[in-house]
Amino acid sequence: MTSDKEDLHGSSLAADHASLLLVGVVARPHGLSGEVSVEILTDFPERFAPGTMLIWRRQEETRALRVTSARRASRRILLTFEGVPDVDAARALAGGELFVESRDAVPAPPGFYYSHEIQGFRCEDPRGLAIGVVRGLGQTAAGPMLTIGTPGGKEALVPFVEEMVLRIDPGAGLIVLDLPEGILDL
Repeated sequence: MTSDKEDLHGSSLAADHASLLLVGVVARPHGLSGEVSVEILTDFPERFAPGTMLIWRRQEETRALRVTSARRASRRILLTFEGVPDVDAARALAGGELFVESRDAVPAPPGFYYSHEIQGFRCEDPRGLAIGVVRGLGQTAAGPMLTIGTPGGKEALVPFVEEMVLRIDPGAGLIVLDLPEGILDL
């Protein structure tokens, strides 16, 4: 079981805040020709291919950008965009987040879930007792983790691994978990 690093964020060019997936963050300009260095926040870096439309956002500022070139540079990707001709225009993008529309998400392979797909799912133990509600799914150094809001109002992190996830029923919005005793108290 795994999760994409892509995560649901609230923004959109048309103010439909629930339809975007974060895929990168513009770090800084690279060189003098309008190229920017981008921190990759997706398991699918092919989505940065030339011709791709991305939505750039920083605070209240939002704009659509079309990728004109892309090349890998270690753990980052170097991108150029239409209408960003020089270092000054590239500098203006620094610190902005890059999004794609959730409808353009790479289809999930079997056993793979995006955070936005399971957010709000109920979690139960094998006997049907409520554990809580999924608030998010993220990737950590320890692997994929569910953030669950418990009935007592606390937040708990639970490994999203096959050993603990017995069943996922998307139609019912339900995840059945077999958790070790005390994990919700950590």
